[in-house]
Amino acid sequence: MTDTSATESTTVYVVDDDAGMLESTQWLLESVGLHVAAYSDGRKFLDAVSGSDAGCVVLDVRMPGLGGLNVQEELQKRGLELPIIFVSGHADVPIVVRAFKSGAFDFIEKPFNEQLLLDSVQQALQEHRQTSHRQQGDESTESLLATLTRRERDVFLPLAQGYTSREIADQLDVGVKTIDLYRARVMKRLEAERLPDVTGIAIAAGLIDPLDLRAGD
Repeated sequence: MTDTSATESTTVYVVDDDAGMLESTQWLLESVGLHVAAYSDGRKFLDAVSGSDAGCVVLDVRMPGLGGLNVQEELQKRGLELPIIFVSGHADVPIVVRAFKSGAFDFIEKPFNEQLLLDSVQQALQEHRQTSHRQQGDESTESLLATLTRRERDVFLPLAQGYTSREIADQLDVGVKTIDLYRARVMKRLEAERLPDVTGIAIAAGLIDPLDLRAGD
């Protein structure tokens, strides 16, 4: 039984100038519940794909006009980080090396084993979802930190490093009650329930080194 929840928002793009291979690959992927968009040449695919698309690409290496390696290069120029699974009946070493050096996810020779392709596609989709989640998490962290005032940020960093309210008060030359007030506001703005959550946000944002907490004591 296929886990459709993992594939509802993703698309497997199949790009191959061989009509028979294109159709059979599309049928294979759709048979396990994947959403497929098929293209007979690289230019049509590039015209259709956008930066908001999620999924992976099953890409033929040798095609008239724009070949697979050129399509890969164009995707990189656009900043589109879709995992690419190259397929080719002529997998000579220089082509394979160039593909992997340019970040290919996999390289499968035609005629390929169906299960091998399915496994590779599922792994590529999983990797892309994980990457997207990390990027979304980074954006969320930045958005939360942007809500802090300058004074709240002054309290946030030592708080994240593990300093007590008394220690922060001494650093900033203000009263402990004032620091407690700012501490509560910082935690509320960052939607943090516990102090370790504040530390985690600072580490995720690259503002403190997890191996150097309480630095500058």
